[in-house]
Amino acid sequence: MYRIDFRHDLNLVDIRWTGLFDGPSVDAYADELIRRFREEGFAPGYRLLMDMSGCSVQPAEAASAINRRLGSFHRASRIAIVTASAITRLQVRRFMTQSYLRIFACPDEARDWLAA
Repeated sequence: MYRIDFRHDLNLVDIRWTGLFDGPSVDAYADELIRRFREEGFAPGYRLLMDMSGCSVQPAEAASAINRRLGSFHRASRIAIVTASAITRLQVRRFMTQSYLRIFACPDEARDWLAA
């Protein structure tokens, strides 16, 4: 469903989604991300990589629930989203309006941009 890695060497939260979320999985995901962010000692200004290439567009209810749960989460300095799906790009743009967000089709390009 998802994987969350904290890369201290890059000040990077590296997230990969591999399935569709529902109510319980949204709660589990948000709870784990918030808890581990604190435990790992991360702070605002980190970089975020979200690879969504392993799943299709999220159900509208799940996307809204994720936005509600994490809408006030600690601010990143850069956000890179990976997806080749035009529909997923639209969904990301609807919920994530940060000026420091870029969407990429290729994970390597996203990582290069985050590290620049």
